[in-house]
Amino acid sequence: MIVNQERDAMKGLWSDLSAEVRKLSIKETVYVLVATFLTLILLLVCLAVYSARGQHAYHEKLDISARAALNIERVNALIYAAVMESRGIYMSTDRAKAKSFGDSLLKRNREIERVVAEWEQIVSDDDAAQFAVFKKRIDQFVGFRDELVRRARTIDPAAGREWGDNDANRTVRIALNEDLETLAKVYASRAKDVAELGKHGELVSWYLIALGIAAMAMAAFVALLILKSIVRPLSDITQTTDRIASGKIKLAIPHINRQDEIGHLARAVRNFQDAVGQIEELQEQNLALEGEREVVAKARDSLEDKFHTKKWQLDAAINNMAQGLVMLDRSGGIVLVNDQYRKMYRLPPEVIRPGCSLKDILKHRAQIGLFTGDIDGYMSMILTRIAERKPAVHDIDLADGRIISVSERAMDGGGWVATHQDITIQRQIMKALERTEQFLATVIENVPEAIIAKRARDLKYVFVNRAAEILYGLPRSEIIEKTAHDLFPKQTAELIERHDKQLLAENREIEAGTHTIETPGNGVRIVSVKRLPIAGKDGGSHFLLSMIEDHTHLNSSAA
Repeated sequence: MIVNQERDAMKGLWSDLSAEVRKLSIKETVYVLVATFLTLILLLVCLAVYSARGQHAYHEKLDISARAALNIERVNALIYAAVMESRGIYMSTDRAKAKSFGDSLLKRNREIERVVAEWEQIVSDDDAAQFAVFKKRIDQFVGFRDELVRRARTIDPAAGREWGDNDANRTVRIALNEDLETLAKVYASRAKDVAELGKHGELVSWYLIALGIAAMAMAAFVALLILKSIVRPLSDITQTTDRIASGKIKLAIPHINRQDEIGHLARAVRNFQDAVGQIEELQEQNLALEGEREVVAKARDSLEDKFHTKKWQLDAAINNMAQGLVMLDRSGGIVLVNDQYRKMYRLPPEVIRPGCSLKDILKHRAQIGLFTGDIDGYMSMILTRIAERKPAVHDIDLADGRIISVSERAMDGGGWVATHQDITIQRQIMKALERTEQFLATVIENVPEAIIAKRARDLKYVFVNRAAEILYGLPRSEIIEKTAHDLFPKQTAELIERHDKQLLAENREIEAGTHTIETPGNGVRIVSVKRLPIAGKDGGSHFLLSMIEDHTHLNSSAA
């Protein structure tokens, strides 16, 4: 019962909405629909821009947090290494050994200074004060160790031990550890903020999905509305007109009470029905009463007026086309040109006159700089096309920068018709897209990470960037169309093939993992690989994309 009530309510709502739509003209209906779509598109664009900015902020904060956390580990390890080198000096009695430990200690000091300098580049408001304290203690620590090395070298190891093995040195080390712990807490808090920002981005993504669904629902609603309010009524009127034309005059004209263009069309069909009926009546009267020819003549005059009206309507439709239109006879004479064609080529009334030809138009275009080349040769080419009745499509580049697309074809009964459309803006958009594609290709070629792509069916390399050539130690000409077994030692090739097959089986992105591989021409490298499948129209993986970061130098520094 409740379901039936809801169904009846929906039917009633639809009927009311359809009635309101019928009160609008077709032009007003189109305006309403376009405005609605533009509003939805604007919302989607605004939300997409907001989401892109949020994602940029999220990735930027995530990168800074990760680098800061890594810096804590690097400094901690270097401080520990410096302390160990200092103890080597303390425990050495031989000046040569003390000098060796001193050289290593100075190297660690420079590494600490370099890491702290890099760290200082990413300091934010939340860790600036603590970092300033930390940097001051680092300067004390490094200066203390440099003086330790100087004394051990210039005096003796005992003097270095006397300078370094004291409570002041230990106090600085303890303070440094406390500073690192405090900074770690700051970065832990920052990581929580980044996580919250990621959740917010996920929520915005859901909003985008919801708006997309709403746009699809709106499109379905618009299609149904157009079907019921415009397409079906036009079909009904067309069928009725065909039946009237076939001789069935006494028919009810559908949608005649509508107040929009559909109603106007229906009433025009009724007028046509009345006119056809009048013609039949006049024919019957002419057969019965020859004396009523004057009445028939008046009716014929009325029909001629309607014919001229229809002809005027046809001329109006042709002159309001978005494209320029020109019709030629077999000899290249002008049969018809519309207003858009005149405006497109700046043709004054004295050029388009009775008996003029396409050659006259070309001469005028040459005079005003809108045609270059051999006029007679161009006319010969056009007349050849007319004779052969072969359609053609080509573009014309005008001297003022416009690009005109010309579509030509033969007319029934002889002659030639061509439409001219200004496609300058479309071509500019295409060129902008091509520049964007070139820019993206340049970016991919110059990113520091190695990017490779393989065909899923045979696991052969189909693309590598410059960073991949450096990582593998081979030019791309020796990599493309090769498998891992063609390039790598057996153990590395089997590892790569196993991961590729796992990616094909799971058909989803696989997070980065760290592996040790032996490259063809760059030795043993420690890499982090992120893999994802690229699906085709059938949903299956057509290509496998891998993004590889070389961490060999990081591990060497940590060691």
